[in-house]
This record gives sequence, C-alpha cells and structure tokens, in this order.
Amino acid sequence: MLQAHRREFLKQVGGGMLAVLIGPALAADLGLAADDNKDDKARIPADLAHLSELIQQTSTQDLLPALDKKLKNGTSLKELIAAGALANARAFGGQDYNGYHSFMALCPSYGMAMALPEKERPLPILKVLYRISTHIHGAHCANEDHLDRVEPVKLDDRTSPAEQMREAARANNLAQAEQIFASLKGTPEQTYDDVQLLIQDDLNVHRVVLAWRAWEVLDFIGKDHARDMLRQTVRFCSDRRHSGQGHPIQKTLPRLLEAYKLLSAKPGSKEVDDAWIEKVAKTVYSDNREKAAETVAAALADGVDPNAISEAISLAGTMLVLGDPGRKKEWAAPNKPEGSVHGDSVGVHASDAANGWRHIAKVASARNTFASLIAAAYHTAGQAGQQMGKSYPLVEDVEKVESKDGEKLIAALDEALRGKDQKRAAAVASRYGELGHDVKAIFAKLREYAISEDGALHAEKYYNTVSEEYGRSRAKFRGLHVVALARVTASAGGQPAPGVTEARRLLGL
Repeated sequence: MLQAHRREFLKQVGGGMLAVLIGPALAADLGLAADDNKDDKARIPADLAHLSELIQQTSTQDLLPALDKKLKNGTSLKELIAAGALANARAFGGQDYNGYHSFMALCPSYGMAMALPEKERPLPILKVLYRISTHIHGAHCANEDHLDRVEPVKLDDRTSPAEQMREAARANNLAQAEQIFASLKGTPEQTYDDVQLLIQDDLNVHRVVLAWRAWEVLDFIGKDHARDMLRQTVRFCSDRRHSGQGHPIQKTLPRLLEAYKLLSAKPGSKEVDDAWIEKVAKTVYSDNREKAAETVAAALADGVDPNAISEAISLAGTMLVLGDPGRKKEWAAPNKPEGSVHGDSVGVHASDAANGWRHIAKVASARNTFASLIAAAYHTAGQAGQQMGKSYPLVEDVEKVESKDGEKLIAALDEALRGKDQKRAAAVASRYGELGHDVKAIFAKLREYAISEDGALHAEKYYNTVSEEYGRSRAKFRGLHVVALARVTASAGGQPAPGVTEARRLLGL
C-alpha cells in the first residue's frame, strides 16, 4: 500500500504544507500553489489527442500562433501541459535527450506560470512547448508514435513482475520490458511502485527526474494516461545508452536494506535538530558513496523522519552548486561557456535528482521510500573532489555589497544577472537574505530570468527545485538555496530562450 494518495500529497506540498511554512501568498508567488482557481475549472478535453497532434505535427514556426489561437478560444494552460506531455511521449518515448528534458520542464513551467499575473501566465508554458516542437522537428519525430499498443506477455509466477521487468531492462531487452510492463495488473499507484526497481538499478539523474515528472503530470493528463507516461521510464531504463551493466548500486542497495532490517520496517517520525541536518548533509556532500548511503540507511533504521533525511540530501546538492569551479574549457559549448554552472552541471543535476528522489519517497511503498533515500544519498555523494576551496558566497564579495535597501539590492542583483557575474549575484542574494527582505521579490527576479533565458534545458526544473526546497527547509539553510539559484541564474544570463520574444508579442506583453 502507498503511504499517501498522490493528490493528497500534492495538496500538502503545493498548498497546505508550504502554506504553513511560508504562508499561502508566498506559496502562490513562488509558483507552488496546488491549483489556480480559474484554471482549475478546466478539465482534460475530449479532443486531447487532437491538441497533442497539433503540438507534435505543426511546424515550429507556426506553433505559437496556433496555440495562441487555442488559448483565445478557451483552451486552458492545464490542457496545454497535458497535450504537450502526450505529444512528447509519443514523439520520443523517453529515449531522446532533448525530448525527455523538455518533457521534464512541463510541470515546472506550469508552477512558474501560476506565480505570474494572469496575462503573462502562458509565457513559460509556450516557451517549453516551442522547445518541444523544435526538438520534435529536429529529430524528425512529427509522425512517430512510441506509445503503440504492446501485447502483454505471460508472467513468471516465481518472481515478482517488477523483478522480471528489471531483469529485462538490465539485459537491454526493450521489447520484453515493455511486454512485462503491459502485463502489470495493478492500479497506477502500484504500477508506479513496480517501476521503482528500474529507477534504483542505476544512477542517472534523468532516470529519477523523468520518473517523477511522469507521475506528476498525471494531475494534468489524468490517470487514464498513467501507463503512457510511466512507459517512458521503462523505455529509458531499457535503453542501452542509459543502462550501466552491473552498477555498484545493484549490490549496495539490497545489502543495506537487509543489513538495517528495512525490508520489514516502516518509516519513522523521529525529529532531529539543525546540527544533525548539517552533519548528514556534509557527509553526503564530502564523503564517498558507500559511506553516504550507509549513513542514510542507519538513520532510517533509527526511525528518523524521511523528510529530514531528504532535506539533508537536498542541502548537499546545494553545497555542490555553491562549490562548483565551473565548466572546464574542454567541456564548453555555445550555450554553456567555460566557467558556467547552469545546465547539466554537477550541482544542478544533484539538486534536481535529490528533489525527484524526495518526491518519489513520499508517494512510494515503505520499501521504496527507504530505497529511494539510500539511492539519493549514494547518487549525490562522491562528487566533491573537484570542488573549490571556498564555496560561494565568498565573504569578501558579500562585504562589498554595501546597500541595505531591498529595492536597491534587487536592482544590483538584476545588474549581476545581466552581466553573468556569478560572484556578485551570489553575494547580493546572500546579503538580501541576511537582511530579511521580502523573499517574494528575489524569487520574482530570478523567475524572470528563468523564463527569459534558455538555461540549457534546465532553467524550469532547477527554479522549481529551489523554490520547493526553500519552502520546506529550516530557516538556517533556506538562504543557501536562494544563493545557489542566483549563481546558476547569473551563469545562464545572456542566452535568450528561443520562442520567448514571439510568445511575448502574441500575448501582448
């Protein structure tokens, strides 16, 4: 049985829990409110297939005008998200790098939209749909359908369906894995739990984030499409390009679950203090993967609340962002220059993965709650070897920020973001938080750039990650998440996102 119904959990995270932590107005302003009253009246249309075909098959140059017309005729933002998800899944089936990255940006773009004035709300969603269209036509997938029906196969009753599916994925036998997936008889919740064995079987950030977003999007597209969305994860994990043969986690995870007697345990609710969070975060940040995983397994066995453990892992990911020396010259690309930390950097990947593991742990069975958090620690650890000697914000940089006025600090942040000045952006964000200024204003400024700039496929996801982690973190650590977002946003500056200018024109902005 699942610990919490998915919709109940989203209400806790999107509205109730965050409203308690930071107030309902701030939750909405950060794009974390569970629903928008006006848009919530919309229902998935009967012609979802038609709308998804329009997104998949319309040329990129004609897509935004077509979608603008749909919006003017009453199509809701939720319907655009649902149709975009279906179009993407059909076109790519979870096996194209640009494709699944664009899919993973859909739900975060809606969260950003809900924080904007009503007239501006379509902007981040149109940006992501334009990106999806660009990649669909670039990969010549406008008429593909990777969600064609697959005939189920007779299952072996000696092992669980999930284990059989995992073995097929390990063998990179996509056809067999899909047949086993088609044979699963349980509810969407049970099917999602079965898929977790595939996700935990190797450590790739896209496994976990794709798996989480495939579940999250069901609030837009409906559980009737659960198998269409979750099938992407099966296809990804069965792809030879993404499946490491005999990854060490395949031995470490079952060993720790057994050693700490977690297979028969239930998640605890033991409270811990700030010092405990910081100590575990530093272990996950700086120690090796085996040590980090065992530390988390021991804490779970001790009954520590999984929420506290996931908070520590998230903090470790943020530490990686703040200590990142930047992209090496040999790894640079036009949209990810030398010294940049946005896009697929170690810290951004670690933070997005930790966020995905946290969500999955919240809606999984007890066994998979434990496994997800152990895997999350293992996944995040072992990456600090190339970190800078001193992490951002540097003391000397913060000391140079002389103003104490909130508006002037936001203006200084804007200047740093436009100038791609990571040090200055981090320092200003740190000073702003130290002085206790209104957090809504700094998130609004960072969101502005997360929408306007390209972000190398990660802008929406990372903004969403930081917004959520800020809302659920203890007061002592919240500011670090904002500083990390400021640094990453400055890194991505000067790279305008394709389609945004046209979308703004169509919306009259």
